Amino acid sequence: MLVLTRKPGEQIMIGDDIVITVMEGRGDGVRIGIEAPRGVSIQRREVVEAIAAANLAAAKAGPEAEELLAGLRPPGSRRNPD
Repeated sequence: MLVLTRKPGEQIMIGDDIVITVMEGRGDGVRIGIEAPRGVSIQRREVVEAIAAANLAAAKAGPEAEELLAGLRPPGSRRNPD
């Protein structure tokens, strides 16, 4: 891991076409700007992790979850034992 100290307005280059700009410091955080080609996905890590966790939970859900999502039966109702 490369660790750098930057001041507002200073930039970091990643490859030839990604530029990270330090916008300003705010208390214990920092605002950054990211310039990258359209094809490069830029996501906050916590959002990616939350989506992955939700996908994993959905994959483990039983058949009753599909019926609830499809609106085939209201929440709290029981499946027909037939």
